[in-house]
Parts: sequence; structure tokens; C-alpha cells
Amino acid sequence: MTESSKVKVIAFANQKGGVAKTTTTLNLAAAFAESGHRVLCVDMDPQGNLTMSQGIDPDSLDVSMYDVLVHHTSIREAIRKREIDVACASIDLAGAEIAMSTQIGRERSLEKAIRQVEDDYDFICIDTPPSLGLLTINALTAADKVIVPVQCEYLSMRGLIQLQNTLSMIRENLNPNVEIEGILPTLVDTRTVHAKEAIELLEENFGDQVFAARITKTVRFAEAPVKGMSVLKYDPDGKAAYAYRQLAKEVLGNGKR
Repeated sequence: MTESSKVKVIAFANQKGGVAKTTTTLNLAAAFAESGHRVLCVDMDPQGNLTMSQGIDPDSLDVSMYDVLVHHTSIREAIRKREIDVACASIDLAGAEIAMSTQIGRERSLEKAIRQVEDDYDFICIDTPPSLGLLTINALTAADKVIVPVQCEYLSMRGLIQLQNTLSMIRENLNPNVEIEGILPTLVDTRTVHAKEAIELLEENFGDQVFAARITKTVRFAEAPVKGMSVLKYDPDGKAAYAYRQLAKEVLGNGKR
């Protein structure tokens, strides 16, 4: 397989919760799919928000990412085809870190699982829990790139430093090639000076690692998952859908920052 046809694995990570990480994973994946790419989303968060936002009840699953990581069940069995393909999470994923703790090579469980389906997809987008535990480490070990959604406020930005430290540990020990694809300002309230200052601070510190796309606060974000769909399907002509299409262009390399 040539390098260009190889699947691109993107992890979405930020140990701070509530930064629109799941929203971003799903909607960027939907934007990739809309432009003709084959996409798989992997839900690595025990809360299962990504799974639920495609209208799947995590409690109804026979096989979830828990089985994939702990019992080495084929990831194909955890995939449900909806608007996009989703490898589903359920609440028992919360016990995966303990169940995996005695396994040799436990940091590579997801990487191994993904190998079985890497020829089926152009992009694999991994949603991670809001912590830097073993589930997130699995995601970062399996990924080529990391997208970091950051809420435009100072506290959220402090988490970036922590994430960078974790990434350099992962580069040293597990995955030398993983790098930050970009930092995405989310939940931007364009009316506040604080948000503007926060974005300026981000750009000062991280330069062109900051995406040009801005994800603003909108009520559509809350409504779309309840309906079991991405914001691109729920409100295709809205601001949020536009922003995620812009982000997709940047990631696909034809959007300039």
C-alpha cells in the first residue's frame, strides 16, 4: 500500500471535559464522509456520547470497545453503520483500564484492533475520555495525528501543556510519529473580549498550529445529538456545519491557515 492510500488515524484529545471533543470528532468525521471519504469513528469514552449521538443506545450493545480492548474481539463486531460507521462504547469501558492493567502491550490494544480494518477506511477518528489514562494513551499510540479542541478560556489552555507532556512521553516510548495536527478553538462566544483574548493567546503560543476554523457556541449543537445525527445533517446550512466543513478542508490540506 502506498503512503498516500494509507488510512489516517486522528485522535481527538483534551483531558479537560466539556470542550466539544465528541462534537468535533463526530462532525469532522461527517464532513470527511460528505466529501467522499470512508470514515470510522471509534468511541473510547465510557460515557458513550459519540455512540449515543448517532442514535445508538450503549446499554443495548452485545459487543463494545470494552470487548475489543479487553477480550481482543474483532473491532468489526463493535461497529454499527449509521450516518458514519461507529465502533461503539458502553459504560463497561470504564472498567477497561483495570481489566487491561495486567496485559502485556496494553497500550497497543487499540492500535492492533484498528489494523484489522485499516484497508476499509480513509480516516479513523478516535474520541477519547477527558483524562490522560490508559484509554487516551491507547488512542494516542494508535494515532498519526492529534486534534486538540480547546475552549477559549485560560483554564482550558493550561491543559494543553499537560497534553504536550503526555505526547512527548508517548513519542519516546510508544509512537515516535504522533504529532499535533492542530488546535481547534471551540465554544467561541464571539461577543466576549475574553474569547478574543484567549484566541490571541493561543496563537501567540502555538502559532500556525491553531486552525483557522472557529467553532462558535450554537444551540444546534445541543439539538443534533438528541436527534441522533451530526450537525451537518441536522442543520446543513448553519454556521456550525460550515465551520466543520472548513476544518475538514484544513485537515485535508487544501485549507490554508
